[in-house]
Amino acid sequence: MEVTSAAFFPSLSGSGGSVTGLQMPEEEPVWTMLDKANPNGLAAQLEFLLQGLGSYRRGLHPSVTIDESKGVVHIVDGSLIGPSVHIEGPAYIAGEVRHGALVRSHSWICRNAVVGHASEIKHSLLLPGAKAPHFNYVGDSILGRGVNLGAGCKLSNLRNDGRDIRIHNLGMDSGLRKFGAILAEGVQIGCNAVCNPGVVLGLDCNVWPNVTVSGAHPRDSVLRG
Repeated sequence: MEVTSAAFFPSLSGSGGSVTGLQMPEEEPVWTMLDKANPNGLAAQLEFLLQGLGSYRRGLHPSVTIDESKGVVHIVDGSLIGPSVHIEGPAYIAGEVRHGALVRSHSWICRNAVVGHASEIKHSLLLPGAKAPHFNYVGDSILGRGVNLGAGCKLSNLRNDGRDIRIHNLGMDSGLRKFGAILAEGVQIGCNAVCNPGVVLGLDCNVWPNVTVSGAHPRDSVLRG
């Protein structure tokens, strides 16, 4: 199973698929983006982007709270931020964040992406059109274009024993203590499904409701539990 960014996010190299300021690894496994010590990782790239943009937001509902004690928050004009949202910097938001959501540090929300009601996102990248719309947890993950998480779906990012996460059916150690999921373009996950730490789903995979998923699965897989 190929685990490069080109295999998971082909629209990034296609017409209209680019994201300003974002560079994906070309040869390394795509989850290397989730290593905070990686100078080319998600955290480092986000912090570099925000240096050039600075802190920016306007027209927010008065119930929205923002914490910039650890980094700036940049909200692009035209983004939709609902009431009672809390955002922790560093963060970049160009999509929609709905009522009561929690956006934690090192979150990068692209255009037309959605963080929904009572959802929580942390150190994750939602590429254009990715949706975590209802009661979701997304930790240390990358969601491709067109991904949709059903209500109550959780992307767990930490083993109970705290050990580094291994993708057993690929025979690969991620080298990461915190690693949620890599969801390729078009992945659909049903309500109340749980992805254990280190899940990797190829293009257009479909996970049925209430299923617990582990490991890596190639494109077009249908996971019924």
